[in-house]
Amino acid sequence: MDLWLALQAFILGVVEGVTEFLPISSTGHQIIVADLINFDGQRAMAFNIIIQLGAILAVVWEYRSKILDVVLHLPRERQAQRFTGNLLIAFLPAVVLGVAFADLIHQYLFNPVTVAMALVIGGVLMLWAERRQHKVHAESVDDMTWKDALKIGCAQCLAMIPGTSRSGATIIGGLVFGLSRKAATEFSFFLAMPTMVGAAVYSGYKYRELFQASDVAVFAIGFVTAFVFAMLTVRALLKFIGSHSYALFAWYRIGFGLLILTTWQFHWIGWSDMQF
Repeated sequence: MDLWLALQAFILGVVEGVTEFLPISSTGHQIIVADLINFDGQRAMAFNIIIQLGAILAVVWEYRSKILDVVLHLPRERQAQRFTGNLLIAFLPAVVLGVAFADLIHQYLFNPVTVAMALVIGGVLMLWAERRQHKVHAESVDDMTWKDALKIGCAQCLAMIPGTSRSGATIIGGLVFGLSRKAATEFSFFLAMPTMVGAAVYSGYKYRELFQASDVAVFAIGFVTAFVFAMLTVRALLKFIGSHSYALFAWYRIGFGLLILTTWQFHWIGWSDMQF
């Protein structure tokens, strides 16, 4: 395997692992970084599916006790049934809109300039959400109602626009709709499981011809790297939000987005209209 190709896989695995569960848009960063290191085309599409699975597996492992508890008590405990129902309700809007509009979004919006604009707009909205007065009615994910889940599920649909951030949309949506910062963050993690696995299975089947045996080593590097860095990031984020707001991530989004737009406007970097 080519050394540069292995390094590309490692870099993108790190980017996926670090950004997937932070409210800064993993897809947006993947598009930007892949464009900079010239990792594009059909292989990039298949590779992205694999590393997203690596990242989501990290969350499954981190919350394995909670998941096992819900599965074991689902047949007879109301709390486990309500939690599972809330996840399904929140998951459905993304399924409907994703199936209907995924191809159009990939065709017209998956480019660095769109990502940069979404980063800036999302950052401004995040600052607004953090600075408004919070009225919390759900301190934990177990306190959520089906209406909370539906609202957050609708908010997650905004993340179909690259650069918006799935975790950012669900976390900020949770804050606006009355969840505590911890509840909003953890529900975002749990909602990522069916959402990302479903998207990966759908995309994997749709683009199954892109998966080649010769790419196993490259995919393995990306998968393992994304898993490790996603686990480290999830643990760090949960500690961070115990005493901090999401304002730091908002300012990062705004600064990074403006940097991309500036380099595009003055032609300092020849951003492509790549598909990813």
